[in-house]
Amino acid sequence: MVELIGATLVLFAGTMIGWQQAARYAARPKQIRQLIHALQRLETEIGYGFTPLPEAIARCAAHVPEPAASILRAVNGRLAGGGELTFRESWEAAMTEAWPNTAMRQTEQAALVRLGHNLGISDREDQMKHLKLAVQQLQFEEDAARLDSARYVKMWRSLGVLTAALIVILIL
Repeated sequence: MVELIGATLVLFAGTMIGWQQAARYAARPKQIRQLIHALQRLETEIGYGFTPLPEAIARCAAHVPEPAASILRAVNGRLAGGGELTFRESWEAAMTEAWPNTAMRQTEQAALVRLGHNLGISDREDQMKHLKLAVQQLQFEEDAARLDSARYVKMWRSLGVLTAALIVILIL
């Protein structure tokens, strides 16, 4: 009886690990799309609304879903926190702080860090150009993430179940 309960728990745990890894692959394209939407909103706020950068970031954070909203809120919080940090430092610190809560990879983070190096130090048109470039880079990453998702989601689900089944067989 104890062996049956143990085997069931091992099978359940292995299956959940596989499903969790598959969920990360499935969430990555969606999160990149949300980030693209946030950057496009930021571009609109800066370019057509003539909104100052901290206020534009706060407005965008209020209208985009998580995890993009948490990244923008972290940037805004650091900017409003006292002014000892530059925009670039605030942006990088927020990326480092909020990134582990996403399913995105280092390539997306690198594109956003590069964007943070250029925002706030130039005129409105130049900032819009940098935002468009970041959106293009993220769209490329989104396409790659969709291919990875299609390829690896089923594999991780099956791998979790099959690995757990192998462990159960070896234990029994």
